[in-house]
Amino acid sequence: MMVAVMQRHLRLHRQEDFHRLRATGRVWRHPFFILSVTSNNLPHNRYGFVTSKQLGSAVTRNRIRRRLREVMSRAHPFLLSGYDLALIARVPVAGQSYQAITVAVHGLLKQAGLWETER
Repeated sequence: MMVAVMQRHLRLHRQEDFHRLRATGRVWRHPFFILSVTSNNLPHNRYGFVTSKQLGSAVTRNRIRRRLREVMSRAHPFLLSGYDLALIARVPVAGQSYQAITVAVHGLLKQAGLWETER
């Protein structure tokens, strides 16, 4: 199985970026995730993932983050560019399959109008 790796320059790390997303971003909700999106004036998207301790142990949180990075790195070529996106994991996502997470994330991206249908 080929694993897609998300490049580091495509990740959100700085606390200021997450604060800006929280203050100015639009929000879409799903039982598994909250998606926050705002423009970033860059030629590419940047992605951030938030997993709180409510989700479970460090092993569980890291597994969720790895799956989210995988889903977003595979979806990245099909998304409109120039946005910062943050996916905030909610408690029901713990224990979900990779396929369920993929369907949920793709649904949120389509709701937000970020999925390019031409490709």
